[in-house]
Amino acid sequence: QVQLVESGGGLVQAGGSLRLSCAASGRTFSSYTMGWFRQAPGKEREFVAAISWNGGTTYYADSVKGRFTISRDNAKNTVYLQMNSLKPEDTAVYYCAAAVGPMTTKTYDYWGQGTQVTVSS
Repeated sequence: QVQLVESGGGLVQAGGSLRLSCAASGRTFSSYTMGWFRQAPGKEREFVAAISWNGGTTYYADSVKGRFTISRDNAKNTVYLQMNSLKPEDTAVYYCAAAVGPMTTKTYDYWGQGTQVTVSS
């Protein structure tokens, strides 16, 4: 069982940066694939980024590639999402998720409550 708590969201102007954090409970954090997802108002939840259990492999949605960076610190049971060059279309609730499966999985087993990111134009 893993509990996930996101933080770091807020209001930022277009072109600005934010860093989201996701703190996980449990002693097996380092064994999970971790991902970030987002859901904008009136839209379905979409994948943003994922990172393998040891941080050696990352994967990004095309819409954020080159602007967002996912990383993790297994000693701190925390995964991060550094977001640069933010655009108004990045406005959404951002969710952290943990998967038992590998990077190729589409099934995430545990979810956080989400943190709001709002980018003003």
